Amino acid sequence: MKEFSTVGKSEWKVDGASLATGRAAFTADMDFRDLLHARILYSPHAHARIIKIDTQKAKSLRGVHGVLTWEDLPRIVHTTAGQGAPEPSPYDSFLLDNKVRFVGDRVCAVAAESPEIAEKALSLIKVEYEILPAILDARDAMKPGAPVIHDEKEAQQVIHTPYDPSKNMAAHVELNIGNVEGGLAEADVALDYEYETHYAQHCPLEPHVAITYLDENGRLIIRTSTQVPFHARRIIAQALGIPVSRVRVIKPRIGGGFGAKQEVLIEGIPAAFTLKTGRPVKLAYSREEEFISARTRHPQIIRLRTGVKKNGDITAIDLGVIMNTGAYGAHALTVICNTGSKTLPLFHCLNVRFVGDSVYTNLPVGGAYRGYGATQGYAAIGIQMDEMAHAIGMDPIEFYKRNHIQVGEISPIIQALGEGREGVEQSLATCGLDECIERGAKEIGWAEKHGKPKEGAIKRGVGMVCLMQGSGIPEVDMGAATIKMNEDGSFNLLIGATDLGTGSDTVLAQIAAEVLTVPLGKIIVYSSDTDMTPFDVGAYASSTTYLSGMAVKKAAENVRDEILSVAAQMFNVSKEETTLRNGEAAAAGKKVSLSRIAHYSLYEREQKQIMGMASHIAHQSPPPFAAHFAEVAVCTETGKVTVVKYVSAVDCGTAINPVLAEGQCEGALLNGISFALTEEYLFDSRGRMLNPNFNYYKIFSARDLPEIKTILVPTFENTGPFGAKSVSEININGPIPAISNAIFDAIGVRMRKSPFTPDRVLKALKGF
Repeated sequence: MKEFSTVGKSEWKVDGASLATGRAAFTADMDFRDLLHARILYSPHAHARIIKIDTQKAKSLRGVHGVLTWEDLPRIVHTTAGQGAPEPSPYDSFLLDNKVRFVGDRVCAVAAESPEIAEKALSLIKVEYEILPAILDARDAMKPGAPVIHDEKEAQQVIHTPYDPSKNMAAHVELNIGNVEGGLAEADVALDYEYETHYAQHCPLEPHVAITYLDENGRLIIRTSTQVPFHARRIIAQALGIPVSRVRVIKPRIGGGFGAKQEVLIEGIPAAFTLKTGRPVKLAYSREEEFISARTRHPQIIRLRTGVKKNGDITAIDLGVIMNTGAYGAHALTVICNTGSKTLPLFHCLNVRFVGDSVYTNLPVGGAYRGYGATQGYAAIGIQMDEMAHAIGMDPIEFYKRNHIQVGEISPIIQALGEGREGVEQSLATCGLDECIERGAKEIGWAEKHGKPKEGAIKRGVGMVCLMQGSGIPEVDMGAATIKMNEDGSFNLLIGATDLGTGSDTVLAQIAAEVLTVPLGKIIVYSSDTDMTPFDVGAYASSTTYLSGMAVKKAAENVRDEILSVAAQMFNVSKEETTLRNGEAAAAGKKVSLSRIAHYSLYEREQKQIMGMASHIAHQSPPPFAAHFAEVAVCTETGKVTVVKYVSAVDCGTAINPVLAEGQCEGALLNGISFALTEEYLFDSRGRMLNPNFNYYKIFSARDLPEIKTILVPTFENTGPFGAKSVSEININGPIPAISNAIFDAIGVRMRKSPFTPDRVLKALKGF
């Protein structure tokens, strides 16, 4: 590993003081004169056509300034997925429609002087529905005669992929390499099991919130808690039928996203009211609205068949997935692609088949969620790898070491299957997985604990899983950065990249500081304003450090070249003779400060602004790797599973800021453990969620935290900034399989359906 001045150091977050003291301004923290409050009326039915909406009483209520129904808005079909254009998803959404497709779908909206008046107005609106048959099980979606959820004539696909709304198929993906049936036939052991993952909510501390207003020039300003400001600008302009040039999106501090705010979900409603009334409008979701009307993790039903020889060689992998995209298909294609593309390349296997169907149902809508399909894929593959190892009598650690991809290898799956499109050929340049396995196994005490006899009512066990993910979407997404120099030798870093509380502003500032040889405090960061910062796709696909970081590095290198050119003039030497070190330029035995260089450039010779701008698009997506180890205690009398200790050993290349990297790992782990054990949507027979609150939808908090040990295993990825790869998503993928495998080690039963609640564990123990 290389030694750096700022990179690789656990620097304080650049926004840490403002966050800790409460000065950081989130979306809702700004005061606006004449602010209106928007509220939304939601469908009580899973599937219905709106026959009539009577809004007269609501409109006549004092303090109400507008009511919107589907008849009041342009009927422009679009996608809500915050992805690059053309979006790899069907256009199947309207700001408001004359048909509702799940309990919680939007019917109409009100804007009033106060939230209370808006709520009162909603209660006065009368809606007449034609109730339609509903699909509440993904297995039924493509059966002959199933109700058609998207029968609107405007629904269309944008990216070429099998898409047939008449059969409730939102997306289909298929991959065939080798001969799977032949591979299964030559196996000594063949396994065939079904696995099922469940609905989950992101539960960010800050719910969805947006404030819209007109500036002095009549432009629409959207201040919003979003992960994708530039995509939001494009999609809102499209949905409202106005030019992109008329829209500015500002992303302030964000109180968590986890993928939920990659959706352009709420901004269109307040924007439409602002255009109608000329007044600022605020729309903020309640916690209940987050559950019933925002986005979720896609449930999946996975059938996995594998073949293995007694020596540990995998002869075939056949992965079949039915994914419930809910009522709309914004991420229907890309998530299911990732279920295969982020999991299958981990293993050596000549015979691989992957068939995935994303289907519409009349249930809540699946969206982007940290892990993005890989979480569901590893839930099945990670468990079945353990089953395969046990079937041939091999330690799972040795099984993974024998079968995982190695440096220099090219996976045909990566080339054939990307994220919403064909992949890109890539040769694996870095892989620290063996070291991750060894260090993680030592930390958990694998040799001493795994496979040992268990006694008593509370039995302990250990389980493990290996993982890979990716770093951005190669040859699709792009980031850019601008840096300018000030008189005192400080620098303004302007980035479109979106900090969700992840620390990306700090990480990107560290990259700039490293190139410019200055302390971190000399970098002033301004991010995520579509008028003021250059383009960036936003925070998703584990791309920010790897992709946006390279844009920052290149922009900083351009600035460094400018500094050296000016300094060379001051020294009367060539640029090649001039060096930049510790915030000073030197040549011919002389030194000059950055402040002096800035003054010289701005006020004396040439009088030019020292600045640089760069864009970056990646041609690789180097995967981070991880080995996870879980120790659990299972009560055989109650079925309760307690995670005693969890170890995550992670290869993320160079950790630009180790403490922030560890925080990303540990936050993902706690999220994943909670998902594995307690989080669950409960529905009634009509598709209505029964537990849309934290009283009955249990998420882990700090008090539930088990002992967690994060081990960063350094490698150096040449295509990343200072050797960095991604770290933010991979660790959420491990808890379901690692905990399931640990439960098996403890009590000898396999848990193939999540979450692993006490009742499910007890039923498994009793053979139900």
